[in-house]
Parts: sequence; C-alpha cells; structure tokens
Amino acid sequence: MKLNSKYDYIVIGAGSAGCVVANRMSQNSDTTVLLLEAGNADTKPEIHIPPECVNLQGSEVDWGYFSEPEPYLNHRKMFCPRGKVLGGSSSINLMIYIRGNPHDYDHWQALGNPGWSYQDVLPYFKKSENQQRGANAYHGVDGELSVTDPISPAVVSQRFVDACVAMGYDYNPDFNGMQQSGAGLYQVTIKDGFRHSAAAAFLLPILEGPNLTITTGALVTRLLFEETRAVGVEYLHEGMLHQVRVNQEVILSAGAFESPKLLLQSGIGDAEYLQGLGISVVADLPGVGQNLQDHLIFPIVQQTTQEVYPAITSNVSEAGLFLHSEGNLEAAPDVQFFFGPDIYLPPGYIRPDWGFTGVVSLTHFQNFGSVSLRSSDPKDPPVLRMNYLQSEADVQKLIAGIRLMRQLFQFCGFDEFGGKEIAPGESVTSDAALVAYIRESCSTGHHPAGTCKMGTDPMAVVDPKLRVHGVKGLRVADASIMPTLVRGNTNAPIIMIGEKAADLIKAADGIS
Repeated sequence: MKLNSKYDYIVIGAGSAGCVVANRMSQNSDTTVLLLEAGNADTKPEIHIPPECVNLQGSEVDWGYFSEPEPYLNHRKMFCPRGKVLGGSSSINLMIYIRGNPHDYDHWQALGNPGWSYQDVLPYFKKSENQQRGANAYHGVDGELSVTDPISPAVVSQRFVDACVAMGYDYNPDFNGMQQSGAGLYQVTIKDGFRHSAAAAFLLPILEGPNLTITTGALVTRLLFEETRAVGVEYLHEGMLHQVRVNQEVILSAGAFESPKLLLQSGIGDAEYLQGLGISVVADLPGVGQNLQDHLIFPIVQQTTQEVYPAITSNVSEAGLFLHSEGNLEAAPDVQFFFGPDIYLPPGYIRPDWGFTGVVSLTHFQNFGSVSLRSSDPKDPPVLRMNYLQSEADVQKLIAGIRLMRQLFQFCGFDEFGGKEIAPGESVTSDAALVAYIRESCSTGHHPAGTCKMGTDPMAVVDPKLRVHGVKGLRVADASIMPTLVRGNTNAPIIMIGEKAADLIKAADGIS
C-alpha cells in the first residue's frame, strides 16, 4: 500500500457535479484539490461528435450497470448506462439542457431544505451558463457551459413542434424560461458543433493549474475515518492500493449508484445491514441507497419513405413537449415527450432504412427503488432495484402518451415523409396490448437520483448544506442528494448542485 500526500479537498467522481466542484475549489491558488475518476480521459473520438452518443452506451466509457430482474417489467434486467470517463454521464448523454420545473425546487425547500427554492438555485444555473441567446432574467452568459440552439435540426423535428401547436399546445421557445409546458426544440450543451461536457467546460480550461491534481483510472474503495471524521480515501490505481489524506473535506460526487455504494462500503448506512456484511459501522443512516428514482422511457417509431437522419451536429433527440396528463392538477407538467430524426427500436423489431422516433416519459411518477451492495468487495457492481411501473396510475398515463403521440404523427406536416408505424405497430391498439408493449420495450430515462437524499427526516442522508449526517468532513454533491427527481433531464440540475456545493464549502471554510 502506497501512502500519498495530503490535499485540502478530495473530490470523488469527475462527472457533472464533480468537475464543477473541482473547478471552483481550485480557483483559490492556496487550496489544493485532488479529483479522482474511476474512468479514463475523454479521448474516445465518438464522445465529442454529438450524434455518436447512441454508440457510447455499452462501450468502455460506460459502467454498464444492469438492474436486478424487474418485477413489473416481465422480470427483465434493465440496462442502466452511466458514464465512466472524465465528464461522467455528461460525456455520453444526449446533451439536452433542461433544468426541471421551478415547482421541483420549491418542493425541495418545503420538505425541509432551506436555501433550495427555485429563486435560491436560479443564480447557480445562470452562473454556469454561457447562453447563446444572451442574458436575461433566466439565463447567464458568463459561465463555462455552452448552451445553444440546435445547429441544423431536421425538418421532421420542426414538424413535430408544428403538430403539437396544431393540437393546441403552446409553442415554447425556452423550456427553462417563464414556463416549462409546451412544445419546442431542446437547447443543448454543444460548442462549435461538438459536445460540451462538464469535463470540456470545467476541467479542460484548468488542466495546467498548479493546485489541481486529476487522477483517472482510480477506483475509490473506501473512505477513511478517524472516529466519525473523514480523513482521506483509499483507491485502486494501476493495480496498486493507495491512500491519500485530506486537510478539510471529502466531496463525494460519484453519482446516484456509486455514491451510496461507497458510503455503504465505508460503514455509512443501515447499521444492521452493514453488520451482516461484516462492515464496521461509522454512522447508522438507514436512508443510504434508498429512495432511488429514475425516469422511464419507451419509443414509438415511424418508418419513412425518404431519407431522415440527424446532422453531424445533432443530439438525435431534437424536439420535445411538456404537458399535464389528464387529472394532473399540479402547477407542473408530469409528462415529457422527446422526438428525433433517428430510429430507436426495442429488441425484436426489424430496422427500416429511415424513420423517426417519439419517446414518452413520465416526469412525475410513483416508483422508488434502491441501491445496495452485492458484497463487501468494492470491485463488485452495486445491486440495483429500480421498481419501474409499480403504479397502475403511471401505466395509464403512459398508455395515454402512446395514443397522443400517434395523434401527433397523423399531423399533415408529416405526410411528405410517408411510411407507417413499426413500433409498437398499427395493429397494437387495445389497452392490454399497449401495456404489454410498454412493459417489454421500456428502458431507463438515464436520470437516476435520490439515493443519498437531502433533508432532516430519519431517512435523509445529507443535510441542506450537503453534509453527511452523523459524520464530519464529508459531503455529497450529485444527483443522489435530490429528495425528489426533477421534471426533466438531469445534467443541468447536477451542475447546479456542484455550483451550490462549492459555495457551501467555501462559506464554511472562509475561502474567497
């Protein structure tokens, strides 16, 4: 075992939040920061070419997780991709820039998390952002993250927006502005035609900084404690086990799967459960790994008789719609549609030459899963139980989503493209048949969250300042701290969490 030197701060995970925390904490030249990433550098060419995102899942830059057999999905094991590379999942995602709904953050505060209302977090969204359209009450231009309109959206994507408006939905040019509801083209994190991941935005400009050390290929095996204070971390790198000590704090930004896994490995979790695995208990926190939430998606695919394909600058999923399902009396929408000029088919369907895909997702749902340990061996993947579609009410919303998407596809603006529906197929019409299709074809929405939730209740893992309950010198800053999942894509909210975490740490330690 090799003993390394000390750093003021150790950040675990170079994903959407970890890159931001490392950037902000290293801005003070007197502060030393170590950033540990289990994956390697983001040198794979496909990472940087936007439409290649569909080929990154299952590659060497993906953790390649699978859930346990899902009881409500015909006992399928669900593939759950997560980025294992500098930039984390921001290096393999669809680059959609969505913040969620203001109601989400006001709800977080109402749950007992002061400082997390929409008005509290809006400045942090603006701080990161370099908005192509310019600054206004909702957007900033001084940040590192490039947020742009699609460069060359496909004609069919604009037709989808036209179809939504023709059916009576509002045209919405900015899902992150005055309102979320309505239809429009998604803004994306792309710069000069290339993916602008958290690594490209927040790490690349500071790689030569003298006080930031980035170690890739470093699998953190456990946190080191003296009594209940975090004093360092242990990690595996190039076949050797290392330990490194920390002067101030460890910031855990490993994601909704790996952050609770590492806490459990380190003795933070349900005491009885940990003792059963032979792990010494540091803090009895039964909420670690619980409250797992994720969006669920499934496709409706239409074949075309002429060429339809994404441009080299496309994020593939170009257009969208946020709407209220029947009976939803809340201020915020609970259904999200995605649309793009590509074919996203479930297994068992024959792929046509050309086509487009509409995707249905619930932004508000009633499924809660968990993350636990497969063993005490840190090299083993976590046990994931997603519990998708455990609610019949959610199933009914998805059926309605299919029927609405089919109506949109009948819009006359699509006539010039010809073709027919191939998934689920025009003969699949009854509720029972549609439910069968949903359960067999649905997949993760790639937005796991909630497994180290923020709050003050008995199942909370971190407090509103992101400090882990029951210990000192340890915070969590990633999607796992979300008490409830935001309504929409999660990359922008996770970057916001990283921004706020850095400010909380600086305030506590008197750093300018």
